[in-house]
Amino acid sequence: MKKIRLSIAVLFACATASAQHAGYPITPVPFTATHVSGGFWKQRLDACRDVTIPLAFSKCEESGRYANFVKAQHPCDTFHVGGFPFDDTDVYKTIEGASYLLQTYPDERLESYMDSVIALMAAAQEPDGYLYTARTMNPKHPHDWSGAERWEKVEELSHEFYNLGHMIEGAVAHYDATGKRNFLDIAIRYADCVCRAVGPGGGRLVRVPGHQIAEMALVKLYLATGDGKYLDQAKFFLDERGRTSRRDEYSQAHKPVVEQDEAVGHAVRATYMYSGMADVAALTGDTAYIRAVDRIWENIVGKKLYITGGIGARAAGESFGGNYELPNATAYCETCAAIGNVYVNHRLFLLHGDAKYYDVLERSLYNGVLSGISLDGGRFFYPNPLESAGGYGRKAWFGCACCPSNLCRFLPSVPGYVYAVRGDSLYVNLYVEGTSRLEVGGRKVTLSQLTAYPFDGNVRLSVAKGGGDFAVRLRIPGWARGEVVPGGLYRFADGRRCGYSVKVNGEPVGGGIRNGYFTVRRKWRKGDVVELSLDMEPRLVAADPRVEADRGMLAVERGPLVYCAEWPDNPGLDLFSVLLPRKPRLSVGGGKAPGGAPMIEAGVQKLSYDGDGRLQTSDAVLRLIPYYAWANRGEGKMAVWLPCEAGAVRLGPPVQLGTNEFLDK
Repeated sequence: MKKIRLSIAVLFACATASAQHAGYPITPVPFTATHVSGGFWKQRLDACRDVTIPLAFSKCEESGRYANFVKAQHPCDTFHVGGFPFDDTDVYKTIEGASYLLQTYPDERLESYMDSVIALMAAAQEPDGYLYTARTMNPKHPHDWSGAERWEKVEELSHEFYNLGHMIEGAVAHYDATGKRNFLDIAIRYADCVCRAVGPGGGRLVRVPGHQIAEMALVKLYLATGDGKYLDQAKFFLDERGRTSRRDEYSQAHKPVVEQDEAVGHAVRATYMYSGMADVAALTGDTAYIRAVDRIWENIVGKKLYITGGIGARAAGESFGGNYELPNATAYCETCAAIGNVYVNHRLFLLHGDAKYYDVLERSLYNGVLSGISLDGGRFFYPNPLESAGGYGRKAWFGCACCPSNLCRFLPSVPGYVYAVRGDSLYVNLYVEGTSRLEVGGRKVTLSQLTAYPFDGNVRLSVAKGGGDFAVRLRIPGWARGEVVPGGLYRFADGRRCGYSVKVNGEPVGGGIRNGYFTVRRKWRKGDVVELSLDMEPRLVAADPRVEADRGMLAVERGPLVYCAEWPDNPGLDLFSVLLPRKPRLSVGGGKAPGGAPMIEAGVQKLSYDGDGRLQTSDAVLRLIPYYAWANRGEGKMAVWLPCEAGAVRLGPPVQLGTNEFLDK
């Protein structure tokens, strides 16, 4: 095996001889090259470092996650195997997130702690590389979901391949961040065990993951090692889906992946699979994969995407609903699914170079993902409804802890989504305060970004070191170009026009937009400054009339942030008994929302009954906060969509959100 240390960004730049193509046309600047130094994301990363990651590690200790690895070192037929068979992944995911954090916050004690946990894993690994504590700690009586033999129920509930996927994701991140091989070698040994047992020919079993993620993870392992068998295994898992004994929509196995054209089933499994398809397509040139993912993406953004960027309408099966089925109070919108939506759209951008994918990514990031974690980093949502009658609040942890641990691993990786490079073009995709060291057009450049985004639309990008002749492509978000989301599922309903301006060294620069980017090409020198100004007016949004839940309703957003009305800011107002006038007036004001965002005020009519039971109205002011900031001050009423037609007013609370079978276990 080649011992070459490659960042995951190599996926987008090179491949070994076993692949037909060189990878994604566009290369992201990896998380290791970007240091977040201030602003909105510094606050979130601080909370992740100070609260979320320590909490996750402590929960792994308290809940017996670490004890499972210890028990697996000394198997015994009297051990009761409880919990979930994927509990090991919470450890892997937390290490992944902690590894990303090391780029912003070097911490020898944290590294040492992770090494001690990795040592537990290594000692629990079986001689042939198998590492799945739900079986190893008690081989005679493994977890009820695991089956009597290895891989017996991997297409159902054993999660053996799912555990492998998260192990690899964590191991590669740890390797990239530290250069240490201790976790990577564990992942390689388990991957080799799987490759020997499952695959085409040679007496091997034909199995596919019940819960996808191994596909995208194996591609990362291929790039970290240069060993083509991992890429081959990822493609095998994808090619065989829909051809084994399991063929249902829940696990996207109802037909071969290249024949799929609609997002169905479990939303997290689906997005992980689509991400794996894009990765494999980039490295093998399988255009059928790309066409399939493109079709599915169009179905999601055109018919199944919440305004918050959340996906997955139904609690039953944590799944996509039918086309235009987007209920609000019962919206499931699992946090993990929003993270998966980011993964898919990032990869499609790298394939196609169109900003529309980042428009969806940004919407999911600032709304669907961030709503899943409290501002202090210590409490979480599993589902993320767009409406609440009260009684729904955040929790410090869950029995099925996939969402908290997924946030642990995802949020610290955000610096890796800011920039990307193709030849002599630099794509500026997210506006995040910090410094990045990158190479574009063969020249090394250090860029500094100063911004209060997403609260303010002003961005200052300066060349701190280096330079050269290359193009800077600034993403002009869809909301600044008059488009809520690609595909027309939502539209602005206020008749306003927002705009933008670009200056270089204080001088206005003219030009047009192509594929969502404003391009400035010049010979850059140290000290050059690009200033981007994006108008951030509050906007009214309407949904496609085929979305039954949103008929006669409007939503409010400003910049990339979707807003909601919440009980603490509106004393004396019943949020479900207000009506927006036909020409609502919105203004920025009313103080600061939790987390520091500006509030938005809207003039509304308050509906009530008089003493004779007749409906009466009075004027009132409704205050709104960013959706991601709700439920940080206790439990109570909340609404994203507000009635603008009398027929849409309920004069009563909505149906409560249903619970998930895992949440209270």
